[in-house]
Amino acid sequence: MQNENRFLATEPVGKLLFKLALPAVAAQLINMLYNIVDRIYIGHMAGDGDLALTGVGICLPIILFISAFAYLISAGGAPRASIAMGQGNRELSEKILGGCLTLQIIISLMITAVLLLWNRELLLAFGGSENTIEYAVDYMNIYAVGTIFVQLTLGMNAYISAQGFAKTSMYTVLIGAICNIILDPIFIFGLGMGVRGAALATVISQGISCCWVMAFLLGKKTVWRVRRENLRLSWKLLAPCLALGLSPFIMQASESVVFVCFNASLLKYGGDVAVGAMTILTSVMQFALLPLQGLGQGAQPITSFNYGARNHQRVKAAVSLLLKVSVAYAVVLWLLILFFPAGVAGMFTPDQELLAFASRVLPIYCGAIVIFGIQTACQLTFVAIGFAGSSILVAIMRKFVLLLPLIYLMPRLMEDQTLAVYAAEPVADVLAVLFTAILFAVQFRRALHEIKDSDEGSV
Repeated sequence: MQNENRFLATEPVGKLLFKLALPAVAAQLINMLYNIVDRIYIGHMAGDGDLALTGVGICLPIILFISAFAYLISAGGAPRASIAMGQGNRELSEKILGGCLTLQIIISLMITAVLLLWNRELLLAFGGSENTIEYAVDYMNIYAVGTIFVQLTLGMNAYISAQGFAKTSMYTVLIGAICNIILDPIFIFGLGMGVRGAALATVISQGISCCWVMAFLLGKKTVWRVRRENLRLSWKLLAPCLALGLSPFIMQASESVVFVCFNASLLKYGGDVAVGAMTILTSVMQFALLPLQGLGQGAQPITSFNYGARNHQRVKAAVSLLLKVSVAYAVVLWLLILFFPAGVAGMFTPDQELLAFASRVLPIYCGAIVIFGIQTACQLTFVAIGFAGSSILVAIMRKFVLLLPLIYLMPRLMEDQTLAVYAAEPVADVLAVLFTAILFAVQFRRALHEIKDSDEGSV
């Protein structure tokens, strides 16, 4: 076992989870500021702020899809590297890091080319109307150029937190967020660039964060260092990483597909106001769920390292604590949304018509968030212990098997068809949590037995 990571096997699990999860949760919340601050400023633009907000909201599926490719590589590679480190194989951890970095760069360049060539067509397919498409195109033309910064920041930062450097990982997004908050009003209002200024501020901020990440992974403080000899692509090495990363990829990429389906249905039944409200609802849901992702990220190094080290007691303790904290957070958040929907929605728009509509549908759309801590904790644990098949199954079940059909089925079952579209989300979430909880109870017990038997057999 490597001395650099021994604290993952020795410190009390509660103290360790708090130390790693707190910066990870902060990082997730700060990272959300990249998009939320843009939307808050844009929504308060004089004259056409509501249309501009809706236009930028149409870009969200593409932005989610871009980040999905970062998760495809990092969310699978980082746990694999942690498991290898738990087995005492630092060389393998660095080979995984180097190969994933090269693949991340290649995919980033390909995505940039696609976006620059076909972004208008994609935005029209994703729910753009004649009133909002120009705002969406203006934003995406600039954002596309910074794709490589987004990819490397999101993707490579996971390898910092997976080593246990939670504060350094948090600084990655903190630096970018501060830059974004400062640059947004300068470009949007001071220079009169509107939505293009918001995109430019985001690209510059992500570029600065990217420099921070790469400087750390090339420096002396990191445990896993980027080395030239490890930058070669080895599909034998990368295939297990991609298989494990497929679940987070599906989770994130499916958000794009789901967003398109929501927008198409809402445009049909409720018009631009309903689509604009969906932008607000999605922002609230992301803001709500990102701390759950941060908790899972904080638990991942503990779970993965000790799973690799065959320490079943610490794995069990880490996952049990993760579930308890995630559920407690979800309950508090649900109560906040239930009792103060106007205050939550009011952060994103001063437009009274849009605010009134969003406040009415927000408690419905987020109705099942009270139990979503179970879903997120179980799914991220599957990834942390390398159960690729189970994590993929859970991701597919929630979005493709349940939610997508319900978006089109619910309006046939309810009189208020616009409201029915929003109601598809909580119905799908309840069914998904039940499925996930049952699968997790079976699979996690089996995983614990396997490492317990292995540990006892080696004594």
